[in-house]
Amino acid sequence: MQRETPPPFHVLWLQAGSCGGCTMSALGAEPAGLSDALARANISFLWHPSLAEEGGGDVLRLLERCRSGAQAIDALCIEGAILTGPNGTGKFQILAGSGRPMAWWVGELARHARFVVAVGSCAAYGAIPAAQTVPTEACGLQYCGEDPGGLLGDGWMSAGGLPVINVAGCAPHPGWLVETLTALKAGELRANDLDSYGRPRFWANHLAHHGCARNEYYEFKASAAAHSHLGCLMENLGCKGTQAPGDCSFRLWNGGRSCPDTGYACINCTSPGFEEPVGAFLETPKIAGIPIGLPVDMPKAWFVALSALSKSATPERVRKNAREDHVVVPPRRRSSS
Repeated sequence: MQRETPPPFHVLWLQAGSCGGCTMSALGAEPAGLSDALARANISFLWHPSLAEEGGGDVLRLLERCRSGAQAIDALCIEGAILTGPNGTGKFQILAGSGRPMAWWVGELARHARFVVAVGSCAAYGAIPAAQTVPTEACGLQYCGEDPGGLLGDGWMSAGGLPVINVAGCAPHPGWLVETLTALKAGELRANDLDSYGRPRFWANHLAHHGCARNEYYEFKASAAAHSHLGCLMENLGCKGTQAPGDCSFRLWNGGRSCPDTGYACINCTSPGFEEPVGAFLETPKIAGIPIGLPVDMPKAWFVALSALSKSATPERVRKNAREDHVVVPPRRRSSS
């Protein structure tokens, strides 16, 4: 007897206050792109602003069907911050042709969605559009920075019994998104699978520092002075990988690299408030020569003591290579005898 094909898991994707970078990242899902990755899991888009053919009136009619409950939404994916200004009206972003603010549409559709997924840190926490110098009155779906609330409010739950699922990052790894949607479809993502900021633990229980290609330099506190150098980027160049949730350095991006691998310091983009660091993004603020942002769970006194010991034990090979853009002193080959 032929087995019945289960109905697809329907995803509706809307862009709020967004640069579109989260979609650009998602398109790079491996091995064959986002559409193929989702199709393999029997997940399909009801509509996506960059991938769907429908536009104009067709989209508005679809949204009305979703709002009325006539069309089921398994996952409502929101990319970008919710712009609630000016003065709480949401008129900074009107959904074209509808006369209604995007904030209104998101709130209405969220009531009918089985699950709601914030794609990227803007949708999760407000991020760049919510920076203090930006007059958009932007927020995330269920957070304003570190504070619970956002558009939907603290304590809000979807019809599927979960808070907003925050696939944070600027932009998030495409694997995080695909695996989150796949887990939701399979019924394998529950409330205790999310951390205190609503991020799926399968990636947020790691740090970007784990598996970093520069870890030998970090261990000996052999630091780079320029982004082209091989050394650790933490001491001088603003790297926050020891504080940043994410499995970026062993999941890797675009076939095999992470931000620090390519000389760009981790800016902790998966966390609320990353958009307003204490200092410049790619510089490490210090007090009395000690970095302000220390590794999570490490007291300052321990870090100072460990750094002094590590630097005194640094092999000359590591010390020299740290300030070069390529390996100039290879590891010594031990005799096999």
